[in-house]
Amino acid sequence: MCYNHIYIIYNTICIIYLQGGCFMDPLNGRIAKNLSAIREKRNMSLDDVANLTGVTKATIGQIERGTANPTVSTLWKIANGLKISFSSLVEQNAETISLVPLKKLQPIIDEIDYKVYPMFFFDPKKRFETFYVELGPGGIHISEKHQTGTEEYVIVSEGELEVEVEDHLYQLAKGDAIHFYANVTHTYRNTTDKPNSFSVLIYYAE
Repeated sequence: MCYNHIYIIYNTICIIYLQGGCFMDPLNGRIAKNLSAIREKRNMSLDDVANLTGVTKATIGQIERGTANPTVSTLWKIANGLKISFSSLVEQNAETISLVPLKKLQPIIDEIDYKVYPMFFFDPKKRFETFYVELGPGGIHISEKHQTGTEEYVIVSEGELEVEVEDHLYQLAKGDAIHFYANVTHTYRNTTDKPNSFSVLIYYAE
């Protein structure tokens, strides 16, 4: 029996039984279930997904089995390649009223300094999703081009944030906001010695 995927979350031991006698954490379980469902609904093979996304067949398989811990960048490659929203890979069943305590969310971590907390998942009718992001001191995150027509709305809630869209730099302080079309490479930087945080709303064109 495999125990290397048992996690302590929210001060409790949180484990889910996985086929084959192993365990995976809840977030990876949702990603595994959602990606597998999307692929099967489209009648696609692992090779098909790998060719469209640039993520290897082996990695796709590991993600679907819940044995991989995909980074933000990897999930974006999958989302962009399949032309789906980012949160389609991590969403849960929707409720009529949704209260989202940050302390109960499990972040998606890209390296150490960049943590993304999915807040409200993509709704096909509203066509947007929202995230809360924490970027550590000196941290940097380079985001690949998103689907054509995708827009990002960013509001800084704490600290300072440098945003680079193509070759243009923008300095944001607490309370500042920026909007841009995200079908170009864009970068988030924390050039200070203190952590920052910001909210991101991503809108997907039809």
